[in-house]
Amino acid sequence: MTVERSKADLCAWRMEAIRRIEADYNRSADTHLIRVDLPRYPGITLYLKDESSHPTGSLKHRLARSLFLYALCNGWIGPDTCVIESSSGSTAVSEAYFAKMLGLRFIAVVPASTAAPKLDAIRFHGGEIHAVDDPRTVYDVSHRLAAETGGHYLDQFTYAERATDWRGNNNIAESIFAQMSAEEYPVPAWIVCGAGTGGTSATIGRYIAYQRHGTRLCVADPVHSVFHRHFADRQALSLPEGCGSCIEGIGRPRVEPSFIPSVIDRMIAVEDAASIGAMRALSARLGRRVGGSTGTNLIACATLIAEMAEAGQRGSVVTLLCDGGERYGCTYYDDAWLEARGIDWRPHAAQMTAILASA
Repeated sequence: MTVERSKADLCAWRMEAIRRIEADYNRSADTHLIRVDLPRYPGITLYLKDESSHPTGSLKHRLARSLFLYALCNGWIGPDTCVIESSSGSTAVSEAYFAKMLGLRFIAVVPASTAAPKLDAIRFHGGEIHAVDDPRTVYDVSHRLAAETGGHYLDQFTYAERATDWRGNNNIAESIFAQMSAEEYPVPAWIVCGAGTGGTSATIGRYIAYQRHGTRLCVADPVHSVFHRHFADRQALSLPEGCGSCIEGIGRPRVEPSFIPSVIDRMIAVEDAASIGAMRALSARLGRRVGGSTGTNLIACATLIAEMAEAGQRGSVVTLLCDGGERYGCTYYDDAWLEARGIDWRPHAAQMTAILASA
């Protein structure tokens, strides 16, 4: 009888946990799709899916919700489970939010170089920080902490591509196409995103195929990331030691299990300086700060748009505004920080400013 009551209590807790997450979702409006007209390229329009408006300020809010629901429905999380994640910041911020909602302890395993405002955001939501000097060790350390605490490692890098329902259920791809439905070119020529886990590109690519759209998917990747190398050569599985990008949230030193190259049509490698220059230019155009990965996306969009114009094509290009720039005030928006790292972003900012000019 005691065992049965225990099972009943666990089932009741899980049902309540899922209800809380779903209720939180129902209280949230969809994120905005911002239209950016490009007079320099008549007949081509750029759209930004603004994921910074989520309660935790980034695209990773969607992933964190999906990962928690996936773990709950699989029976991996209970009322006393310590939840662990390896993250460069934004995913951990969002997961700390959901862990706090459910009254669970949360530990984020992060590279020591992670921007301080991101760490502050994790702590704000009740999360704990476990920093590691070598980013490549985040996986092993997360597994170890899960074993030591009797907890559960959410493992975004493995489960991102399967935790989200790519057929629909208001995933980001379905949202983009619904919001584009009344535009001049409702089916985008291209959708551009980055890859951190690979979950977003997997969801968008699968959805495009499932809905039989003619849209092509481009993934923008930092030069110092393995993903674009793996896309070109499936034997490329990791980066040399000491090789890494400063753009947080995207690009990885190893090919993650959630990265599905077969759903991607094209990858464009982007220098860090170009990403930051584009980020600065877009921030000036919008009148508010955006993050570095949005700059990476924008460089790839500019390449595709120039090619479309050269070929006489018209249409729409959609990309993701992944997060706001508030968390990068001491890094990407600090000229001294950039200068100390030899990042010459100004020429790239000038080029992108010309592309984004409104008149």
